[in-house]
Amino acid sequence: MKASQPEVETLFAPRVRQTFVGIDVSKDKLDMRCLPGSVFRQFDNEPAGHAALVEWLSDKPACLLVVESTGGYERELVYAAQDAGLEIALCNPRQVRDFAKGTGQLAKTDRIDAGILAEFARQVQPRPLAKVPDKQREIEALVVRRRQLVELCTAEQNRLQQVSQKSVVKSLLKVLEVLKRELKAVEKRILALLQSDEDWRRKIEVLQSAAGVGPVTSAVLVAELSELGNLNRQAIAALVGVAPYPHESGTFRGKRIIWGGRAKLRSTLYMAALSARRCNPVIREFAHRLHKLGKPFKVVMVACMRKLLVILNAMLKTNMPWQDKSQPPKTAH
Repeated sequence: MKASQPEVETLFAPRVRQTFVGIDVSKDKLDMRCLPGSVFRQFDNEPAGHAALVEWLSDKPACLLVVESTGGYERELVYAAQDAGLEIALCNPRQVRDFAKGTGQLAKTDRIDAGILAEFARQVQPRPLAKVPDKQREIEALVVRRRQLVELCTAEQNRLQQVSQKSVVKSLLKVLEVLKRELKAVEKRILALLQSDEDWRRKIEVLQSAAGVGPVTSAVLVAELSELGNLNRQAIAALVGVAPYPHESGTFRGKRIIWGGRAKLRSTLYMAALSARRCNPVIREFAHRLHKLGKPFKVVMVACMRKLLVILNAMLKTNMPWQDKSQPPKTAH
């Protein structure tokens, strides 16, 4: 047994990376810098360009690619790299910019940014994204599309309250009808996808057993927080952005604030926490206790969001639905 131990240690040793690639993504172009050697290449940001980039990297040893989140322009590149078996990390632009300032690099061009990303990959070595199955990609895109349609409906509803001319009202109502019809179609497709996968179906059942969590919240959590149930309470709170960070120096004790995380996901969690404050006995009692201590409404709501998230995380981790039998009939967001 002792003789085989070095083989076991080698088997589980972290991968040693030798090539670090930074890719600055714009709407039309991909500016790529490769280290070591500081080789620069430019590719089109479309399927043929993605294929050419992957082909160019095919003979590079132990690659780590780093791109910034650019509002969706990077998404197809990430999928292409993952499908080719490459490791790729998606980083917050603010984090990379702070890294650039820390190295004394204040100038900013696409070529320079690609070099900063490559150096960031080499020095920081951020965790690569887990490969997303095709079905997960589809449901993520559908959830994003649903959010866009809801925002469009809200905008048209607001405009409807500001006009009285019949011709304009008629136009707004016509657009609203089309948007609501499309919204229903997207929601129907999301529901069909969730029901088509046994694991997703079980997660939905577990999540919706908690008072305050309805179809919308559960669908968004499954689509945009696949880590739920796989991390500890501190990590999941930090990932979503509801973990308070200290602000202290010497004898100074500032207010703790939340920072970073997934803003769109927090919006959904906020609405669920509002509902849970009314109908979930655990969250209701927790919010009442904080209110009696004189905590501001916003602080109470963030704390409720975090507590609800931690509870849901534990439920999925243990695969156990909500246990409180004494709760009143729930209302769901």
